[in-house]
This record gives sequence, C-alpha cells and structure tokens, in this order.
Amino acid sequence: MIREIRPNELNDLLELYLHLHEDGVPPDTAHLRQTWERICADSDHHIIVYELDGRLVSSCVCVIIPNLTRNVRPYAFVENVVTHADHRGKGYASACLACAREIARAENCYKMMLLTGAKDNATLRFYENAGFNCTDKTAFIQWLEED
Repeated sequence: MIREIRPNELNDLLELYLHLHEDGVPPDTAHLRQTWERICADSDHHIIVYELDGRLVSSCVCVIIPNLTRNVRPYAFVENVVTHADHRGKGYASACLACAREIARAENCYKMMLLTGAKDNATLRFYENAGFNCTDKTAFIQWLEED
C-alpha cells in the first residue's frame, strides 16, 4: 500500500534509512523530535512510503517549493529515495516516485527535480525509467560543515 507516512512511524522510517546511506539510527534527542514534528506539520513536505505486510519497505521525500518564476508555479524536489535491500526490484520505489509525481501535479508544479549520489548504471537507469533525465540541468553541490 502506498501512502504518506504517519507521525508515529519515525522509528520505522529511520530503520529504513539504514538501507540508504546511513551508518546508524540517530539518537532520540529533542532536536530529532523537533525536526520530525516540523516535518509532519509542513503541508509542503511529503514523506511517501510503501507499506508491505505492516512494514515500511520503500520511501521517498517530495517537498513542494513555492516559486516566483514559471508563472508563479511551484516545483517539487525529490530526495531520500530508498528501498529495503530485501525488497528491491519489485516496483515499490517506482510507486513512491509515481505518488510524488501525482502530488506535484496536484500542486501545479512545473517540474520535479531529483539529485542522486549514485553512480551505478542500474540506479541511473531506474531514475530515467521513472521519467527523470540528466540532460536538462546541471546540479552543483556545496557541502556545509557541521557547527
């Protein structure tokens, strides 16, 4: 079942993120809880999950960003696309991305953007098959040091 995350599923999401690039689940601090509450309260922040047999097996984040160009139409930014290693190749992440596209269309977005650190061809083909391309724009990243 594809749906948006529920506020009580933070720990399940953090466990799923171990299959993304995380080394561990962050400690349960006030900062973590405040960040989670802020995300849950933000109507432009969508965490889409695929639930299978009561467990989260895939997810992506879709954030709608207000914009003053393109006839004052917003755009969507997709991040943290992940599927549990035991459930890859079954279409769950594709379903999450399709749901993100539906949200973006419903919000009148003129584009969706996605960044990936993946270099392997299979992952890049996956994003291309989901409708993304790497030819229209060039992305630059500037990593900021932690305080």
